[in-house]
Amino acid sequence: MATTVVMPQMGYDMREGTVVKWRKREGEPVARGEVIADIQTDKATVEFEAYAAGILRKIVAQEGVPVPVGQLIAVITAPDEPLPANLPSPGTPAPAAAAAPTSAAAVSAPVAPQAASAGEVRASPIARRIARERGIDLTTVTGTGPGGRIVEKDVEDFTAASSAAPPRQASAADQPAAAPMPVGAQRVELSRMRQAIARVTVDSKREAPHFYVSADIDMTRAMSLRRDINEHLAAERRVSVNDFIIKACAIALGRHAKFNAFFRGDHLQMNADINIGIAIALPAGLMVPGINACQSKSLVQIADASKDLVARANSGALRNDEYSNTTFSISNLGPFDVDSFAAIIFPPHAAVLAVGRVKEQPVVREGQLAVAQIMKATLSVDHRVADGAEAAQFLVEIRKLLETPLSLLA
Repeated sequence: MATTVVMPQMGYDMREGTVVKWRKREGEPVARGEVIADIQTDKATVEFEAYAAGILRKIVAQEGVPVPVGQLIAVITAPDEPLPANLPSPGTPAPAAAAAPTSAAAVSAPVAPQAASAGEVRASPIARRIARERGIDLTTVTGTGPGGRIVEKDVEDFTAASSAAPPRQASAADQPAAAPMPVGAQRVELSRMRQAIARVTVDSKREAPHFYVSADIDMTRAMSLRRDINEHLAAERRVSVNDFIIKACAIALGRHAKFNAFFRGDHLQMNADINIGIAIALPAGLMVPGINACQSKSLVQIADASKDLVARANSGALRNDEYSNTTFSISNLGPFDVDSFAAIIFPPHAAVLAVGRVKEQPVVREGQLAVAQIMKATLSVDHRVADGAEAAQFLVEIRKLLETPLSLLA
């Protein structure tokens, strides 16, 4: 059966993507999991993998042309199967059955007739997400998209017109400054990545009620163990302080699953895999790609994966699952000599851990003054998901693991 491939939503606020290069040509065979295109989002160029095997029968999205999330970009068929006759024309959304997913777990779907079945509500993925977050029943919204499909603007208009839900207030990130610039001032246009960062951070602070818990972590033993491990590893495979933190978080998340979950309006989505995002500073801005399935990786495997991830993030060669499937994130400003800070939660995560540098300072141990290597950590938490006591227990779990680092090797 023919499979439509649509522009996936590879990120919380992704509205559109651009195929910068097709790796396969029409008529060529495609294997499941094979990279068929490079897709550029606001923040990165991501390798897009096929989720069905067959023949790339039709390329709809042209290179360099922005395509909205959920719109048809290609069709994969069986070797002897003809191209379906009911494909939407270029520039229109794909059939509802092939709507863009919110993760890379499924980016293709069988071709279906465009007409909606009785009682079915046709809506874009973005419209569905906004409606879910605001508690809006989509059956009460009038769609203005092709074939009566509900699009983002329809939900926004419904919100503004509803007395039960006040209209969304425009923020500084949404609008350019109206005041004229003073003499001598210079206008600097924001990059697409910086604009995306502005949207995500404003949405996060507006929608997720943040609270913060902090702790000092004694890294003395961890730093000693790190030296011992690195003595037996090649220079390119050495373990970093951040690798220890990722491993400790992976174990702690396995014991406190709520912090690996997503808030979904009336329920929590409990994620099976622990996919930890790493905040990476690029010249154009910040991105948070992730190491997938950290729960099954050793400390050294995490170190290898981390180095590879950073290198490919800088070269623009991330895979779509690394870019869109993260479930928790870590922001480390230790390399910049920062002692402590609080990070903004990366939607739809429930929390983010912010850590500073490891610094020698005096401590009291059993009544005696000593010198220890201390790292300050702050956990930002979505209060819709967890309360203060739960956050404290989770952060203490991370601290215990790092202060007894042999537990990270078990």
